[in-house]
Amino acid sequence: MSTHDLEDMGCGTSSSTKDRKSEKALKAALVIQNWYRGYSARLKARQRYALTIFQSIEYADEQGQLQLSNFFSFMLENYTQIHKKDPELVARLFGSTLQDYKDRQDYVSHIDVPDSYHGPRLQFPLTFTDIDLLVEAFKQQQILHAHYVLEVLFETKKVLKQMPNFTHVKTSPSKELTICGDLHGKLDDLFLIFYKNGLPSGSNTYIFNGDFVDRGKHSIEILMILFVSFLVYPNDLHLNRGNHEDFMMNLRYGFTKEILHKYKMKSVLMSPIPLDEDRDNDLKKNKINTTIIPREVKTNGSLSEQLTKHEWEQVIDILWSDPRGKRGCYPNTSRGGGCYFGPDITSKVLNKYQLKMLIRSHECKPEGYEICHDGKVVTVFSASNYYEEGSNRGAYIKLCSGMNLRFFQYQVTKATCLRPLYQRVNTIESSAIRILKERMISRKTDLIRAFQLQDRSKSGKLPMGQWAFSMENILGLNLPWRSLSPHLVTTDKNGNINYMSSFEDIHIQKPVKEAQSTLIETLYRYRSDLQIIFNVIDSDHSGLISMEEFRAMWKLFNSHYSIHIDDFQIDDLAERMDLNKDGSIDFNEFLKAFYVVHKLDNVNKSDSKLA
Repeated sequence: MSTHDLEDMGCGTSSSTKDRKSEKALKAALVIQNWYRGYSARLKARQRYALTIFQSIEYADEQGQLQLSNFFSFMLENYTQIHKKDPELVARLFGSTLQDYKDRQDYVSHIDVPDSYHGPRLQFPLTFTDIDLLVEAFKQQQILHAHYVLEVLFETKKVLKQMPNFTHVKTSPSKELTICGDLHGKLDDLFLIFYKNGLPSGSNTYIFNGDFVDRGKHSIEILMILFVSFLVYPNDLHLNRGNHEDFMMNLRYGFTKEILHKYKMKSVLMSPIPLDEDRDNDLKKNKINTTIIPREVKTNGSLSEQLTKHEWEQVIDILWSDPRGKRGCYPNTSRGGGCYFGPDITSKVLNKYQLKMLIRSHECKPEGYEICHDGKVVTVFSASNYYEEGSNRGAYIKLCSGMNLRFFQYQVTKATCLRPLYQRVNTIESSAIRILKERMISRKTDLIRAFQLQDRSKSGKLPMGQWAFSMENILGLNLPWRSLSPHLVTTDKNGNINYMSSFEDIHIQKPVKEAQSTLIETLYRYRSDLQIIFNVIDSDHSGLISMEEFRAMWKLFNSHYSIHIDDFQIDDLAERMDLNKDGSIDFNEFLKAFYVVHKLDNVNKSDSKLA
């Protein structure tokens, strides 16, 4: 009997049966595919929400930074005893303490490089060998000696002074241009860019689009590599200024602390606006900016003369503004400085100056870059893992004459392979929720008051809409509160929110039990501002200020920030914190005493100990 006969008798496998099995397999594959797409979409949505939290809080902090800048002007206008009690305070704010040094050699010669120093030794005039030497030394976590740092700074300032305000860079089919965005002290990102794209050279032109420093731990290393590369190839490496190339930003976001830690230097502050013309001329002739960034560096890497108020406002707009989808130009309410500009504004400006495209930075993007305004605005951001490991990719752009932009993405990781997406999202989300809860606890009294005003029945519960309204009204973060509510509060079976559950697993540690909650929350909320202010008025850098200085500064701070805290409360707290009763306060220790306790952390620690 043949095989054909067996199939006719039903012993074989018919084609229809095979078709049915194939159809079932295909349906199963489609089900799995759809499930995975939905799963990935939900993970991506959680990641977006987490990044939104990070960005909203970052921008809210920048609002605080601008307010702090205004406070210093207010302080100098109202601190009536300033000249009698501390005549050098104005100099610390508006000048430098390097009054005895007339030129570069006088100052640099006072800092010797000992034979015991095993770090990189730069040879002037610098060459490509010095760039390579510096990169390799920093990979080995070596520190460049202060003598060489100052040599590089003086030389960079001298060269920059000779350059125009705006730099014109040409490309050709045989010469590409690489554009990098924010690095923010993340040295590994710079190393990765150089590994993938090569070191700067006469045939490998770079533009670095500002925000070299702050946040990351290696700002000075990035700055030294960029400055040395600029000195070797001044026509092939171009440095634009970002909003973090500013000494006030450096005070808050880490660069100043990094310098003081690595070089044991005393903090010297300078203002972009001098007190008068004579002081300005004196500064130009005799002094340098020891906050490392030359204060005259303008938007396209050149030096500017002193700015008028109108010009200063224009520079703020240039450095702080962001593109948005809405037409027109309107205040940047998220950052508190600069503006939002719509696609119509972009087209108008590009047409006016006969330009095709704006490539800018200043904003973290999940994929390292973003294209908007009908392809006319490109944002590039080169610091990967900016908020948290896995939070975003970094990118750089290559531009060549007659060709489209090419984007190169990357993500620095110390692991041999990238963690699964769900693990990365869980880490990012947990970190974002954590800082959001710290923001909430710093406004606990205000939030409870707002909740109770809505809760007319005194039930301790609110509908979702009223809770979300109260959260936004007090915190002003423009967040999707409904979507975030499962991470922040508990709800009953009817969907009403138990608003006090927001604070069940977190509190601010009280250094003094008798202190009122409102006072503790206020000091915690403004602890960064207060630390900067007290460091400025700490004339002998002892870390101590007198009770009289403390009270005087607090009254000014209270008035400028419109804080409603009775003077007797702060006096009482200050006296309790003066442990040895010598009339002085260690303000750094004083402010460190205000910290947030996450109860979940304690539970995890207990679990670890039990394990």
